[in-house]
Amino acid sequence: MAISAKTVKELRERTGAGMMDCKKALTANDGDMQKAIDWLREKGIAKAAKKSGRIAAEGAVAAYVSDDRKTGVLLEINCETDFTANNENFRALEKKVIEHIAEAKPADLDALNDCVIDGKKVSELVTEATATIGEKISIRRFVTYETEGKLTSYIHMGGKIGVLVDMTGGSDELGKDVAMQIAAANPSAVDRAGVDASELEHEKEILRKQALEEGKPEKIVERMVEGRINKFYKEVCLIEQDFVKADPGEKKTVKDILKGEKVLRFTRYQLGEGIEKKETDFAAEVAAQLK
Repeated sequence: MAISAKTVKELRERTGAGMMDCKKALTANDGDMQKAIDWLREKGIAKAAKKSGRIAAEGAVAAYVSDDRKTGVLLEINCETDFTANNENFRALEKKVIEHIAEAKPADLDALNDCVIDGKKVSELVTEATATIGEKISIRRFVTYETEGKLTSYIHMGGKIGVLVDMTGGSDELGKDVAMQIAAANPSAVDRAGVDASELEHEKEILRKQALEEGKPEKIVERMVEGRINKFYKEVCLIEQDFVKADPGEKKTVKDILKGEKVLRFTRYQLGEGIEKKETDFAAEVAAQLK
């Protein structure tokens, strides 16, 4: 099948592999992006693909934490342009919705849309905002935390990334440091016990094929995989990650800075993660309007 230059470019951006290698990988896998990523990794040509995928949708990730630090909400609300994300009507809707989530604690998006604020359903408020602002507005996802510990939130770049973290305690500074770590390093679990079994098995399979591709004897491949999987754990497990704010040359992990406190759970939202925004050919659009 024909592989477009756009697809090759996307694979290169996601893996860091060369253009020709990306084209070979896509050709060998009938254009399947995920299979091509695995193929490149098995050949030792690329590292893991960027987890975030293509970030295209606009809007904001917002956080709310109660004064007693026991209730928290992380919310993603989307619009079509970055300009609208800073519109005061959009921000007012975001604030109204997130505060209501904290109070009403709806179970899911359907329940949230049926919630009533100031005599109107949330779904109606979103529709009104769409009409007023002139862009499609949508509430994409949210999570609510209640804890006996201590909640901390962190919003990066005005809403591009948001984090909500639940810890047993610790100072405000420690909570912020942990939340910033999660924003920067994007772990998928607190510790090894939290790593998804299918994610772990997938990684092991990639490492097995890498070792065999290197010509290693099968009898030692399993030992090599177990050794290399420790590096994987350091990348995806929060407490094993190198602390991003450590001084140059200083060896310090997140576990080191916790000093006995524990991270119970966390949620990290990256704006537009997994949403592919429609690309507009403005020249074609103008030409069509002139006909």
